Amino acid sequence: MVAHLLKLKLALLRNGFRRSPWQLVGVIIGGLYGLGIAVLLFIGMFFLGGEDTGLVATALVLAVSLVTLGWAVIPVLLAGVDLTLDPARFTSFTIPPRTLATGLLLSGFIGVPGLVTLLLFAGQGLAWRSNPGLVVIGVLCGVLAAVFALALSRLTVTAATALTSNRRFRELGMIILFIPLILLGPIIQTAMSGIENGLSWLPQVSAILGWTPLGSFAAVPADVAVGAWGTAALRLLLSLAYLAVVVWAWQVALMRALETPPQQSGGTRDVAGLGTFRLFPATPWGAVAARCLTYWFKDPRYAMSIIMVPLIPVFIWVMFGRDGDFTPMLFIAPIIAVLMAFSISADVSYDNTAFSLHVLTGLRGIDDRIGRVAACAVFTVPTVLVAAILPAVLMDELAMLPSILGLSLGALGAGWAVSSISSARYTYAVPLPGDNPMKTPPGAGARMAVTQLATFGTTAALVLPEIVLHIVYLVTGREVFAWLVLATGVVLGSVLLLLGLRIGGRWFDSRAPELLQATVVNR
Repeated sequence: MVAHLLKLKLALLRNGFRRSPWQLVGVIIGGLYGLGIAVLLFIGMFFLGGEDTGLVATALVLAVSLVTLGWAVIPVLLAGVDLTLDPARFTSFTIPPRTLATGLLLSGFIGVPGLVTLLLFAGQGLAWRSNPGLVVIGVLCGVLAAVFALALSRLTVTAATALTSNRRFRELGMIILFIPLILLGPIIQTAMSGIENGLSWLPQVSAILGWTPLGSFAAVPADVAVGAWGTAALRLLLSLAYLAVVVWAWQVALMRALETPPQQSGGTRDVAGLGTFRLFPATPWGAVAARCLTYWFKDPRYAMSIIMVPLIPVFIWVMFGRDGDFTPMLFIAPIIAVLMAFSISADVSYDNTAFSLHVLTGLRGIDDRIGRVAACAVFTVPTVLVAAILPAVLMDELAMLPSILGLSLGALGAGWAVSSISSARYTYAVPLPGDNPMKTPPGAGARMAVTQLATFGTTAALVLPEIVLHIVYLVTGREVFAWLVLATGVVLGSVLLLLGLRIGGRWFDSRAPELLQATVVNR
């Protein structure tokens, strides 16, 4: 039965490739990326093998502990990202608990994350290359550490099933994980600075982690290397006990989850009044704008764009403001304008089945395009204006304000134009309503990347006149060019927006049936 479950996981992956060549491309790209990281780390571990035993042990224990902790936490926050061999699908099958748990655990290695983790953990044997016996011990302990990491991941995910079935928890988990991803650069920079200033206490941290479930397997070869056979045997027994307890606990939690599956909870509350519909006129485009604005405030897939706005100043300040030069803060507004304008480029894909209303009611394409832009403009325009004016005032750079406003408004108009056209022409698979916003549907990765790259590239090309004039202003220092940037941004951005709405509306009218079919296929 275990072999059958593993074959089933392989069959699901193979059938996914047949369903969509884009999924195969995405897996190949992901595999090559993971393989590249693995090769670099293998090289690093090989050179690490020439260092002192204490340094090798410290580095390996810290690295393995960090990755294991990631396996325990991240899958809980990403609940619903990968539903392949979802345990809930086995509720009606009389599979022995131990067999089901073993099959589901080993199936975790059939995929890029699990396979890369197995290779990296087993590759720690390269760090002990000075002794062939230690290489073997390092590889075996690495394999066991990888099994423990996946078992711990299964345990935390299963134990949190009651929480992850709650929509509010899923949305909160998305936010908790999304913020560190956006601030990954500053976090790494800060962490590296902290590590450089605190190298003296890392060995003590490693020594403590070596007795915990996170890093005990990785510490066994170090004990053997220094001849502490008794300590090595005790640590190995403790590590195996950790593994046995985690697997047993997961098996118990799995059976309870299958016997009494939690009910999906989305949260309900009484609604009174017209809501966002009271903000727009009773016209076709007003109805579209009101519905889309509701999405912006209630759909977590849209909320990710809103969450990004306050993080952009933090990112720029941490990356560029530490040396006292806050000039990059002046360009917060153009960055926000580009990102927010781009955010409606997948509106049709996000509509899912609701898009049928647009087709069945004979909605004109121009009304659809205007409504979507109007909904985004409700909060985007005030945000961009504040982001342009406030830094200039606080930094006493009012002379540059017209240029920044021109760049921002030009980018906003050009971005909306490109998004209005692209969303009427190109669709791709996106997370379904209620799914985790960070889920990558089958076949979406490569197509999504190409479409988004083309959208950003086209927007940048359309904003080139404002960019060139701004550079001329910075070089010459003549304020007339700053006002030219503002005039160009307002005029050119408005013209591009009108053209984008008309072209996008025409494409919408001519391709509405194909767009509806695409939203069904992309599910």
